[in-house]
Amino acid sequence: MTLLKLDVLSVRNIHSASISPSPAINLITGANASGKSSLLEAIFILGRSRSFRTTHIKQAISFDQPQLTVSAQNRQHSGSVSTLGIQIDNKQCQIRIDQEDRQKADLAYALPVQLIHPKSYRLLDSGPQIRREFLDWGIFNQHKNFLPCWRKFNKALQQRNALLKTRQIKQLSAWDKELVEYGQVINDFRLTYLASLQPVFLEMARHFLSKEHVDLRFLAGWDDRQSLDLMLKADLDRDMRYGFTHSGPHRADFQTYLDKRLAKDYLSRGQQKLLVLALLLAQVTLLNQESPNACCILIDDLTSELDAENRAKLIKYLVGLSCQVFISSNDVADFGDLGSVENYKWFHVEQGDIKQL
Repeated sequence: MTLLKLDVLSVRNIHSASISPSPAINLITGANASGKSSLLEAIFILGRSRSFRTTHIKQAISFDQPQLTVSAQNRQHSGSVSTLGIQIDNKQCQIRIDQEDRQKADLAYALPVQLIHPKSYRLLDSGPQIRREFLDWGIFNQHKNFLPCWRKFNKALQQRNALLKTRQIKQLSAWDKELVEYGQVINDFRLTYLASLQPVFLEMARHFLSKEHVDLRFLAGWDDRQSLDLMLKADLDRDMRYGFTHSGPHRADFQTYLDKRLAKDYLSRGQQKLLVLALLLAQVTLLNQESPNACCILIDDLTSELDAENRAKLIKYLVGLSCQVFISSNDVADFGDLGSVENYKWFHVEQGDIKQL
């Protein structure tokens, strides 16, 4: 996957912009509030159909504009070129691929986007939902049959919780069967994925932290020494009392250990950022090995994430990764020595205006 041409309309202070990025490294510079993050946000919206800066997408629409539009020409792994586009207003989201109306999932498959930004460290110390989303995004891009199973599980979970709230016990067994069937499939996907991610993550941790003993430990969301159906039966009284399902893959999590200690409990914030960087790049590396569409990497505010030594390590690794990268920072000097970096482009952003230098 490579964006050949990107058009952005009415995304925050970018009123209208068109760029032809490098298939490799793209450097984005400019003062604070110039529009650097808005450019990365536009690419993220094109890949994920949502913003990473706000939960309310209408806040990303330029002031006094009815809608935002992001479109691109995209070269696939096969060499063919497709057109992608998303248009969002206050009421609806319209997605088109090669002039046909499509769904959000189709856009996500066509343009996998990985984001590294100043709040990425939350992957270690926030609640489990963000880590489940991390796992499921990786699995989603590798296995197209994961999404329908995930949707069926969530439908069964919602129905079961609704019955628990209204205390309709007689109807629970039908939804329990669905919950167990698809819940076990999701659990198996996650276990397999984490096992394949582990060695790649270990290699990344050696590169950025010089650490050998890194481990990812999966928590299924229930005591997996017992089957999920038995756990649902054992939890029934508690589920009825509180009105929701306590055990299942919707409560899953994973923990990161370094030298046999929980990483978030003793690493400095700088070390946590490096560990999360290793985890995110491991996911990209694995995706690029196994998915037909290579991942596009967005790195927002490089200097807030890394010191000069680790910025150099990162740039060197990204050059060898053979995928498209967009990195923002205030000044081109922040990227260090670019003498060994081939095929890069430099874009400068000023008050929403983007120019190639």
